Amino acid sequence: MIEATDFREAMSLLTTAVNVVTTTGDSGMHGFTASAVCSVTDTPPTLLVCMNQASRSHSYFVENKILSVNVLGAQHESISNAFASKLTQTERFKQAQWTQLTTGAPVLEDALVSFDCEIDQIQQVGTHSVFMCRVVDIKLPEPQDNAEHSLVYFNRSYHQLGQVAEVAFA
Repeated sequence: MIEATDFREAMSLLTTAVNVVTTTGDSGMHGFTASAVCSVTDTPPTLLVCMNQASRSHSYFVENKILSVNVLGAQHESISNAFASKLTQTERFKQAQWTQLTTGAPVLEDALVSFDCEIDQIQQVGTHSVFMCRVVDIKLPEPQDNAEHSLVYFNRSYHQLGQVAEVAFA
């Protein structure tokens, strides 16, 4: 039997992108920091997002059935920390500028990329809900924007991941 502490220690060595996942509805805007986000398929475009059922925002995501996955750049470490903190939702959203796409879920204006989604399915697995999200819109960076460094999480701390320099071979 694998102990939960051993599993968490092993997972800390899995490098992941840092995202702020948001929703909106009658109860207002809600969001949380997530590393458990991944692509499922491109036909139809689908993401998987995991959320702890004990999260104070969990019920709002379930009720609203929409969300936006905002992929964070290196400059967004403070936003990641805010959305992982005990700040109120209002205080969290004051940390940045927001817009919206098709669903109306908050989209971080300067995210590396944002995926606007409708939640198609929810599966309960242990302590978490797994949201299967159909991507209905994408906000890509403007072509003139330089590629940003991505904010990643590894070994329980933030790191930056950037473009690889081109190497000339003789």
